[in-house]
Amino acid sequence: MTRVETTPTARWSTLVCVVTAGLLGALIGVALTASAPIPGVVEPSEVVSAAIPIVRVLMDLAAVATIGLGLLSVMVGYDRPKLTEPIMRRARPAAVAAALIWSAGSVVALILQTAEYKPGKSTLTASDIGAYIAEVGAGKALVIVAVLALLHAGLGFLALRQGEKVPAEVRVGVGMFALLPLPVTGHASNSSWHDYTMISMELHVMSAVAWCGGLGAMIVLLATNRTLLAHALPRFSKLATLCLAVSAVTGVFNGAVEILANPTISFWAGVFTTPYGQLVLLKIACTGAITLLAANLRWRLMPQIVRHNRTAIASWATLELTVMGLAFGFAVVLTRAPVAVS
Repeated sequence: MTRVETTPTARWSTLVCVVTAGLLGALIGVALTASAPIPGVVEPSEVVSAAIPIVRVLMDLAAVATIGLGLLSVMVGYDRPKLTEPIMRRARPAAVAAALIWSAGSVVALILQTAEYKPGKSTLTASDIGAYIAEVGAGKALVIVAVLALLHAGLGFLALRQGEKVPAEVRVGVGMFALLPLPVTGHASNSSWHDYTMISMELHVMSAVAWCGGLGAMIVLLATNRTLLAHALPRFSKLATLCLAVSAVTGVFNGAVEILANPTISFWAGVFTTPYGQLVLLKIACTGAITLLAANLRWRLMPQIVRHNRTAIASWATLELTVMGLAFGFAVVLTRAPVAVS
């Protein structure tokens, strides 16, 4: 008789790989976009300039974990609580912790971006932060994100006590809503394409987060449980295929529109000679690699998983998630990269 493993054994090495890749991607992006100081212009300190993308990528990865852990409950289903509860008892507090990190990261990013907005000041006051929130869209967005992430954590605390009586769909919905404010404060401000780029950017972020978060939650918490993995992975595969298509199309569209909207440089020069274009190319390369890895998981490994056979899914999925983390690091810097520099 085949033994069904119900003890949740988390693969924290996967999480370490993703976070490390995200930080590496952000640092590569910072190096690509570094520019010489402009004489007579007060620049923010190098510490602030480097800390902003680092905090933002950690914030984004916390959002990925928060939403992915919420999706996990939906993917494993509600009809077998004896089998799923050992997993969910570990997922729920992890989701609360991730949401709190997401909220705290938003506050830290707000302080750092205020310091960037007020270069040359040795100390920041509450009025400085208040002025940044009042005058800059990104400040307002970070406040909204911090509040919504905190609300998600509150729902998570209720779920710790009441389980699935607090619907996972509600928690995922709040998390998805918290993703919306920040993307519209970066690029995508072109007059003729503004409405399309706003919608495209939101779809890009939500699809990428759901895709990466769902896969990450399954691999970290379900990799050793063949029964639940065989049930959840086919369900997730349908969502992942849609997210992959949406993320790839919207990512290329957003990058192309930004470069085309710059009248000071030709399209191909913008692609190959500007930091923005080079980061777009790096993200496209990551998407291509992820697509190949996802195809391997979907067509070669998943049939074996459905039959409860032993596979190397944890290693392959960790590699896919690591590339995803790298792409998230590039994306954080991409939202701040100058389009016009050649």
